[in-house]
Amino acid sequence: MKTSTLIPHALKIGVLLLVSAFAVSAEETPAKINPDKPVYGDYQNWRLLSISHRLDKQTLRAILGNDTAIDAARKGNTKPWPDGTIITKVVWKEKNHANWPQAIVPDTLEKAEAMVKDQKKYEKTGGWGFAKWEGNNLTIYDEAKSKECFACHLPMQSNDYVYNAPVLQ
Repeated sequence: MKTSTLIPHALKIGVLLLVSAFAVSAEETPAKINPDKPVYGDYQNWRLLSISHRLDKQTLRAILGNDTAIDAARKGNTKPWPDGTIITKVVWKEKNHANWPQAIVPDTLEKAEAMVKDQKKYEKTGGWGFAKWEGNNLTIYDEAKSKECFACHLPMQSNDYVYNAPVLQ
């Protein structure tokens, strides 16, 4: 490989490592949207399934899973994911690193959302309940908001409606 093609790959790897390190360190210092409404919960002790960078929204995302999700990912049992799976997306605005401007790093926490797998309970939305973290509580969205989330996930039907593939198994 040419040096010119290695540099972008090295930068991507650096960003991925920074995002995952930030997700792990979140347990020590909970990030907050504002001082009156912290957004953290059980997911802080979960493991990393994947990461993503949304260019259109200028956000970095750590995709975390509960024990059921991690176990399923390691066994390749994700089509479909088993009931009891919870996949959380923790979203930060992006910024350039102050001392390494070529690197994109997390800035302020924007939100933490989740998908909860229960084939019977959430039959109308592909077996997934859609939720958000409010403090330590995972709050399932109402039917209208869940349908809105599900509509965005429809293109991923062949992947059990999940965008991110588990890459850190």
